[in-house]
Amino acid sequence: MSAAGTTVEVRDLCVALDRRPVLAGVGLSASGGEWLAVVGPNGAGKSTLLRAMMGLLESEGEVLVGGVPARTLKPRRRARLMAYAPQTPLMPASLTVFEYTLLGRTPYISHLGRESRHDREVTGAVLERLDLAELAGRTLGRLSGGERQRVVLARALVQQAPVLLLDEPTTALDLGHQQQVLELVDRLRLADGLTVVTTIHDLGLAGQYADSMLLIADGRTVASGPVREVLTEPLLARHFGARVRVTEDPTGRPLVNLIRPTPPV
Repeated sequence: MSAAGTTVEVRDLCVALDRRPVLAGVGLSASGGEWLAVVGPNGAGKSTLLRAMMGLLESEGEVLVGGVPARTLKPRRRARLMAYAPQTPLMPASLTVFEYTLLGRTPYISHLGRESRHDREVTGAVLERLDLAELAGRTLGRLSGGERQRVVLARALVQQAPVLLLDEPTTALDLGHQQQVLELVDRLRLADGLTVVTTIHDLGLAGQYADSMLLIADGRTVASGPVREVLTEPLLARHFGARVRVTEDPTGRPLVNLIRPTPPV
């Protein structure tokens, strides 16, 4: 992956939807090989942040990829540098899994050309690694929610972009496939130096896989830094309204556990 080691930066990003501020002055930085998790309560602006980074929403502020302002990049060039897996993508029911995943190779195919043998080989290899090879000929309309989620990730991975933006990649996945998908992303970012930015609602999973974390609430940054500095009991109680206990696993990674309120006597 020729652009491995690419840093992505967001500076003072502001987004308004229907004239209502959704993000205000949000910033982040993640370097090659780093996994940054964006967390926060529902409605905090997590998905909006990723969409703005991809140029899918109008925004103020700056997004830089490898030091280059993303707004100056042509769409095909941007797609070769940043791959995005949305939480609720448009998935035509009549397309097969292979056809849909192959669309991720579009930035490498000329406007009047067809996919190459290499494009099809890359697509097949990604489907194999995501345990989807047996579903390659099945139409999207016949997939379960979890299968669809893995196919969305597959399409992003075949772009072979050095920056990977994943919006809730474990939504609708069972426990085993959650682990399978996150382990695959982890192996890829370590082996290829990918820069990974994920939104994720499961704080326990975020604590197990991410290197750094950005906590946003009401569209603003409230904490950022190493995972252990963000996943603290006071911060989680304040911004999620939840009683939690944060401990450490044998490797020193934080474990987040809900604590039931003491029932009345």
